[in-house]
Amino acid sequence: MFFSWQQIAALIVIILFAGKLFKQKRKKQINGNEFSLWLIFWTISALAIIFLKPLDKLTTALGLSANGINLLFYLASLILFYLVFKMRLHLARLEQDLTVLTRQEALRQASPSKNPPLKTDSDSK
Repeated sequence: MFFSWQQIAALIVIILFAGKLFKQKRKKQINGNEFSLWLIFWTISALAIIFLKPLDKLTTALGLSANGINLLFYLASLILFYLVFKMRLHLARLEQDLTVLTRQEALRQASPSKNPPLKTDSDSK
């Protein structure tokens, strides 16, 4: 199997990213689930690059007008849009949680029976 220089360069980049991934896992900078997700992502990416010609044949057999690399870019774009959507939902939920916590803390501090007023420097004079 002959690889083009672009495929070799892409595989080298993937190997570097995978190495960094293992280094982060060893230093406990990422958890097991995140490690697994990224390892699967980089493995699928490497396999897609290695089997690019069979992927071209598959897209042709399926009757798609795109070649294999274009199909990969389309799929990657869809996945990225989905992940951005999920992150937006997560961010909205975090904002709601922060609002609730802020209100609870403000009400807690405003209740004079539970919390005596704080003494300031001007109170001691």
